Amino acid sequence: MNQPSSLKVYNSYTRQKEIFQSITPGHVGMYVCGPTVSGESHLGHARPYITFDVVFRYLQHLGYKVRYVRNITDAGHFEEEGREAEDKISKKAVLEKLEPMELVQKYTNLYHWAMEQFNTLKPTIEPTATGHIVEQIEMIKTIIEAGYAYESNGSVYFDVKKYAASHDYGKLSGRVIDELLETTRELEGQEEKRDSADFALWKNAAPEHIMRWQSPWGVGFPGWHIECSAMATKYLGAQFDIHGGGMDLLFPHHESEIAQSTICNHTAPVRYWIHNNMITINGRKMGKSYNNVIKLTELFSGDHAELSQAYHPMVVRFFILQSHYRSTLDFSNEALQAAEKGLKRLWDAYEKLPLLVAAPGSTATDAELENKVKKLVAEFEEYMNDDFGTARVLANIFELVPVINSMKDGIIPVSSISAETMAWMKKQLRIYIENIFGLKAVNEADNEKLKGVMDLLIAIRKEAKTKKDFVTSDKIRDELARLGISLKDEKGGGMSWAVE
Repeated sequence: MNQPSSLKVYNSYTRQKEIFQSITPGHVGMYVCGPTVSGESHLGHARPYITFDVVFRYLQHLGYKVRYVRNITDAGHFEEEGREAEDKISKKAVLEKLEPMELVQKYTNLYHWAMEQFNTLKPTIEPTATGHIVEQIEMIKTIIEAGYAYESNGSVYFDVKKYAASHDYGKLSGRVIDELLETTRELEGQEEKRDSADFALWKNAAPEHIMRWQSPWGVGFPGWHIECSAMATKYLGAQFDIHGGGMDLLFPHHESEIAQSTICNHTAPVRYWIHNNMITINGRKMGKSYNNVIKLTELFSGDHAELSQAYHPMVVRFFILQSHYRSTLDFSNEALQAAEKGLKRLWDAYEKLPLLVAAPGSTATDAELENKVKKLVAEFEEYMNDDFGTARVLANIFELVPVINSMKDGIIPVSSISAETMAWMKKQLRIYIENIFGLKAVNEADNEKLKGVMDLLIAIRKEAKTKKDFVTSDKIRDELARLGISLKDEKGGGMSWAVE
């Protein structure tokens, strides 16, 4: 195992890079906020899960035994910064005419499928919010007993003002408590709170609310923030090493997690907070009002107005790793097409490596090239140890690409570098490209074949519907569904498809 002190990470809590030292030597506990499975995963979900997959992989590469916990939020996830107590899962279940847990399973399966396409490793533990209601209730009881929460009309709220009087509430997000009290919007149900900045730990369920549980305060459901505190504490302990997520979770979610867990466990819950930056689509924030929320199935199929073509999951993964995780990232067709070409160029060179055979024990005939290659390869670890600098590692790899190509084409003799350096370069490229960055070969022929087959089937189905041959039309739809491909009839007679 490499020295733990070789890795530096940017801690969002202290706003500086710090030498990473795990609480238990050789072991790392990492929690990452998972998806709310009330709908299909979109492009915004790709960045955090690919980012923290690389963090997970790199920590393992350094020799750590990592317990990676990534939750599934399947218990409503109401938004206090939007309409009070809006339950995304119950609302969507009604729209799709499904039982809430049927809807949850549908979108959890689709999420897992998308993560497989991105070649992300499975977390060590993937707990669900609904599977930990007891732990959440017990945590809320502890907070009430400590005097930092109060019950009101069957709901329970965290007393932010009292907590802030003796703790650094707002330090993670940079929010000032007085500003929070002044700027918090007036929302339905605010009269239940002592202060508008207080957040719900438990919410009283209205009669029509589908997902509901018994509690000491009546029938209700948990607040969003308490879910992660309860699950992180159960599987990683009162204090753990890394908590990850997107910057959009800094406030109120992660700020609230710190407050809840600190009161319950009498210690700050996390040593290092790591947040990836946001993405934009053609320079605009992703949002429904811009009609630019791109679902992952749409990204892979090209079936969205913002997309000029389909993009392979490996192209998307490669594109994300070309930027530092803390920088903003703009998705555009031009950028993705450039990434597609870049990945092909990299992979073409990578596949030539086994053909470069140096004589055993040979020494370099070109000292300058030998030193250049050794420096470029040695910097892989240096850059990754500097806050997971994937972009800089890839830049170095692309400097090696013309060297590899020239050796394969005979322009540069293989003997220019020593057998030892050749073996080391091959080994390190395999480790970084495949094991750490998780990249795989893109089989464009298979993608084109699938698209061609689907275009043909859609054309046949359209013709069958025109002839009122609904037996054939339905058979095509049902057989594709059995194979995990859904067909959707669009307005105006069009059809779209997606792999589920």
